[in-house]
Amino acid sequence: MFPSRLGTDPDINTVNVLNRVQLALPQLPQELSRQGRSVKKKSSAILQIFAIYSPKRTYDTLFLSNYATINLLDNIKSVPGVGDAFLFGSLDYSMRVWVSTDRMTVLGITPNDVIAALQAQNIQAAVGRIGSQPIGQDTAFQLTIQSKGRLTDVAEFENIVVRANPDGSFVRVKDIGRVELGARSSDSFGRFNGGPGALIAIFLAPGANALDTAGGVIRLMEEAKARFPEDVDYKVTYDTTWFVKQSMEEVLQTLIEAFVLVMIVVFLFLGSLRTTLIPLIAVPVSLIGVFSVMLALGFSLNMISMLALVLAIGIVVDDAIVVVEAVEAKLERNPEMSPAEATKLAMGEITAPIVAITLVLLSVFVPTALIPGIVGQLFQQFAVAVVVAMVISAISALTLSPALCAILLRHHDGPKGGPMAFVLKGIDLASDGYAPIVKRLVRVAVFSLVALAGVLAANVGLFRATPTGFVPEEDQGGFFAELQLPEGASVDRTARVVEQVEELVRALPGVADISTVVGYASSRDSPNRTPSSSPSC
Repeated sequence: MFPSRLGTDPDINTVNVLNRVQLALPQLPQELSRQGRSVKKKSSAILQIFAIYSPKRTYDTLFLSNYATINLLDNIKSVPGVGDAFLFGSLDYSMRVWVSTDRMTVLGITPNDVIAALQAQNIQAAVGRIGSQPIGQDTAFQLTIQSKGRLTDVAEFENIVVRANPDGSFVRVKDIGRVELGARSSDSFGRFNGGPGALIAIFLAPGANALDTAGGVIRLMEEAKARFPEDVDYKVTYDTTWFVKQSMEEVLQTLIEAFVLVMIVVFLFLGSLRTTLIPLIAVPVSLIGVFSVMLALGFSLNMISMLALVLAIGIVVDDAIVVVEAVEAKLERNPEMSPAEATKLAMGEITAPIVAITLVLLSVFVPTALIPGIVGQLFQQFAVAVVVAMVISAISALTLSPALCAILLRHHDGPKGGPMAFVLKGIDLASDGYAPIVKRLVRVAVFSLVALAGVLAANVGLFRATPTGFVPEEDQGGFFAELQLPEGASVDRTARVVEQVEELVRALPGVADISTVVGYASSRDSPNRTPSSSPSC
């Protein structure tokens, strides 16, 4: 209702919204004021959905819903990181009074008479004491009067007196109707795998860690499971953190693969373990530095930051490779020169290029971190991770890599024969063949322009063919479907449709569990109620 800017304090926003609500209260109808209002801070996306069910179907939906409300909901809301916990189709216990209009008409009783009798005789009253001060001192005893209090069972409600007749007889509730313990409202209810169930949706608090919050809720449910009645169990039917964990594992695997590929490529082109070791040391140094800066800035590891680290691995080794190749070139051309002297001479030539390359790359990624709005929030961690990795890589190339070159490199270091000799020879042949081709193409400007135009056309075609979206769509292991029946559909027809849909969904390959919420536009016990929605997942 009251949108806030990105980066604002959720607590302050909650207070501001609450103040607005308090200002509007005097203008609201009295009936709405009696219902009460609540202001909560929570994410709009569902974090998890738990199903409380009876495997052997010993308990019905009414019992399961109330058990979840009484024993689980408040505890779940107290878990750190949980913004709110909501029970789909909450069926709170209520004493329901069904009256016969025919009997009431004969006896001349109106519905307001029944309501007044229920309100007058179902009260919690403090009646006081007999014989207490300021009565006289000759009172020997004090008696505390205790009233029955609020009524609790069906028999007590049935005996409520609606009217006292002149002949001394009474008209009670049971004389004009019946009383049952049921749900306060049955407009919606939950199902799990075709049977009764209570579905609890958990929402994340703004700024909370999804993985930590989901883990805390699952630990709470495991502790509560030990106190469940017999034949009551729970199951996580929808959990967004499953996708997050799987994605993190995939990115971590990609991170390891990228590190291995970089190691292989560097070894193939540099030709020795000594020279390969120097660029590889720059990778963990840069990554540790990135983690330190992200921790200091309050960032967390997520999909975007992990993908940035995958890209950074290929970037951070470049500066170290430049240093190693420059020092090796000096050693090959000057056999009498020591590694320390060759390193000093090489760094005098490549220090400025390393700084220039770093500044050029920073000019690309730093503006990305300054993009405003929600897009900027998405790419801020990506840009920060890459920028920090590049800066640390440049510092490492100017300090650590030269020191390692002076210590580790030797004259004519590297394999002279064996399989590596053929690989190095092939790389040299490719390099010698590539240079003349480029030299000739540079002189033919028309061919270069045509090739550039072809590349641009291919980019445009791929850009149009690639699906666009604010956030890429990914398979998160679940789906939601909403069905709406025609107005006036009967209860029996609704039940049949829901069962048929559940059977069809259950027959799909890979479907494990189905949670269904059935809702009606009017009271469940009314013959003309209309199903408003029947979402299944």
